[in-house]
Amino acid sequence: MPSITTEQIHAGQAVYTPNMLAIYDVLVLGLSNRWIWKCSTPRLLAHYDRHISGNHLDVGVGTGYFLDRCRFPTATPRVALMDLNRDALQFSARRIARYRPETYVRNVLETIDYDGAKFDSLGMNYLLHCLPGDMARKARAFDFLSPLMSPGAVVFGSTLLQGGVARSFAAQRLMAFYNSKGVFSNTQDDLETLTRELEKRFSAVSVETVGCAALFSATVNGSGA
Repeated sequence: MPSITTEQIHAGQAVYTPNMLAIYDVLVLGLSNRWIWKCSTPRLLAHYDRHISGNHLDVGVGTGYFLDRCRFPTATPRVALMDLNRDALQFSARRIARYRPETYVRNVLETIDYDGAKFDSLGMNYLLHCLPGDMARKARAFDFLSPLMSPGAVVFGSTLLQGGVARSFAAQRLMAFYNSKGVFSNTQDDLETLTRELEKRFSAVSVETVGCAALFSATVNGSGA
C-alpha cells in the first residue's frame, strides 16, 4: 500500500486561504450544500445542535460557522479548535472569540501531542473527504483523536461520499474537479466502508445520508475507543 505523502496531507487544507475563507460560507454553505450536495446547511447545523456538548473539540474547523450558530447546552462552553491550517484556526477563533477557544495546529493522521483535559464531544464536519487515502486510512484519524475524548463522549460529523449515496450530475462533476485539484480525496469513499470503520471503533453508531453527504454520530466506549 503506497504511503501518504506530506504534500497529499497538506493539499486538502491548503485551499483554505484567508481569501477563500472570506467567501466559504456563501460558496459552500450557501450554494454547494443546497444545490450541489443536496444537504442543506440548516440540516448540518441541526446535527451540531443534537450532539454538541459544553466541552467540545472541533477538528477541521472551516470558518467556525457551526460553532458560531449552534446551541451549546451551556452559556460558557469549553471549545477547542484543531486544524493543520493556521488561517482556518485564526479565522474560526476570531469568529467565536466570545468562547475563548483553545487552538491546536495538529495533523490528525499522526499521533496527536496533547496532555490537556479530555473532551465530551468531537465534531468533524466535512473533514474526512479532504483527508488523503481510502476510508480505512483516513479513519485512522479516529484512532489518534480518541485518546483526547472522555469515555462516553460523542463523535459526530459529516462527509461527502461517492459510493452508496445519491449524486447528481453536477455533484459528480464538482467532486471530480475537486479531486483533480487535491482539495477532495474521496474517490474511494463509500457509505458501507464509513459505517464499518465507525463500528470497528465506537458504539451506538448512526449514519444517515442526506443527498451525497453522510451524517454520522457514535459513542466513545467506556474504556476508550
